[in-house]
Amino acid sequence: MEIKVLSNILKANQAIAAENQQLFQKNQLLALNLISSPGSGKTSILEKTIELLNSTIRLGIIEGDLQTSKDAERINVFGIPVVQINTEGGCHLDANMIKMALPGLPLPEMDCLIIENVGNLVCPASYFLGEDSKIVVLSVTEGDDKPSKYPIIFRESQILLINKIDLLPFTNFNLDIAKEDALQINPDLKIFEISCKNGQGFEDWTTWLAKKVNKKNDSFHY
Repeated sequence: MEIKVLSNILKANQAIAAENQQLFQKNQLLALNLISSPGSGKTSILEKTIELLNSTIRLGIIEGDLQTSKDAERINVFGIPVVQINTEGGCHLDANMIKMALPGLPLPEMDCLIIENVGNLVCPASYFLGEDSKIVVLSVTEGDDKPSKYPIIFRESQILLINKIDLLPFTNFNLDIAKEDALQINPDLKIFEISCKNGQGFEDWTTWLAKKVNKKNDSFHY
């Protein structure tokens, strides 16, 4: 009986996610779902990404968190559209939460929507929000065993951002092992090594993102 209930929940989520996806396509919008454990640096990555791309790509952000609007306040400083979702204890965003948040964003005036999910490597992996791609963040302060311990999110993601690479000399994080394990789970995973502190790797990451946005936009003209 419990399995049946779970199945119904996921089916309902999938149906709403499909509606979100259609709305994103209607507005020629690239949608990305940013996922990580707490403290990996998702919001800092967004800040640095906005700083580098705000003059060329029209970005919008949905911030997911258990409580407070602190992350949205940080993004709001950049003057881009942002909506905060508080899950009130929920461990992930679902498609209906995104659907309810979208009217607060000027979708026709945006090129890319980045959804910062609640800090969690487990539950968000199972919930499709309508996004084009999932992006998983792993910081070197978390340990190199995360891909092997939480394989589903690495399997479901298209991009892996290994963050806080500047701290690598001060940890026992084995970069080769982390990358090898992640690629064994998902051979198509694209990996960027980045640091929000010194900017390392951000040129490669933002170049990929800009090309992805342009490719998405071009696909609507054929």
